[in-house]
Amino acid sequence: MEIKTIMVVGAGQMGSGIAQMAAKSGYSVYLNDISRELVDKGLAGISASLDRMVKKEKISKDEKAGVLDRIQSAVTLDSAAQCDLIVEAAVEKMEVKAEIFKKLDQTTPAKAILASNTSSLPITAIAAHTGRPEKVIGMHFMNPVPVMNLVEIINGLATTPEVTEAVCKTAEAMGKTPVECRDVPGFVSNRVLMVMLNEALWELYEGVATAEGIDQIMKLGMNHPMGPLALADLIGLDTVLAILQILQEGYGDPKYRPCPLLKSYVNAGWLGKKSGKGIYNYYRS
Repeated sequence: MEIKTIMVVGAGQMGSGIAQMAAKSGYSVYLNDISRELVDKGLAGISASLDRMVKKEKISKDEKAGVLDRIQSAVTLDSAAQCDLIVEAAVEKMEVKAEIFKKLDQTTPAKAILASNTSSLPITAIAAHTGRPEKVIGMHFMNPVPVMNLVEIINGLATTPEVTEAVCKTAEAMGKTPVECRDVPGFVSNRVLMVMLNEALWELYEGVATAEGIDQIMKLGMNHPMGPLALADLIGLDTVLAILQILQEGYGDPKYRPCPLLKSYVNAGWLGKKSGKGIYNYYRS
């Protein structure tokens, strides 16, 4: 299963990061979203990310131009017919992903691998919306994609070893370290991480310490590069809430019960860094 051309479905923070790393590694890439405006916004984010790398002398201006030249815009899924691997990075809602995978199953060649960047939804359930469950796999990149080395590889019930091998090789070609795990709610990463983020929110809700205090204690005392509350803002509080709800439903365990403060922030539209305000304020004067 040789992979040469990749489509990334979803041009948001995760999707644009995946597209950037795929193009940087020499793959031909299609970046897809539901509107030209969203694709252009994703491309602008990639360009800005590459500019930072040029400034730090990690890549040259010519290398930046080469990365951008390897990325084509796509506002429909028609271009998926030319792809060997499609990585879906849409919103964390099963109904949205199910619809995308149904369309991809109809559009892509039979040899194409369909991967999801889902951070918590079951791969086996996503694969059931296609006629090729053996070619469906989880490819969970970490945020921010250009910086983080891990790709969590999730094998569905029907995923073949050949598909897993091809996807692992692709992740390695992108400079990432693939690690396999079983298809359970939250997989390994978010099953552990979300409990920590939620507990930090409970501490803030109960007034145990300030947000700054909680983050400083975890950074200085546990040697974490970023505090849990700042990390929740970076991930997106709506995403954190969605994952916790999936974990609570999947395991029926009260330890995943979302903190009421988290729900309040999401209801207020305070989603974190992407909205300008969350646990911390990111608005610029």
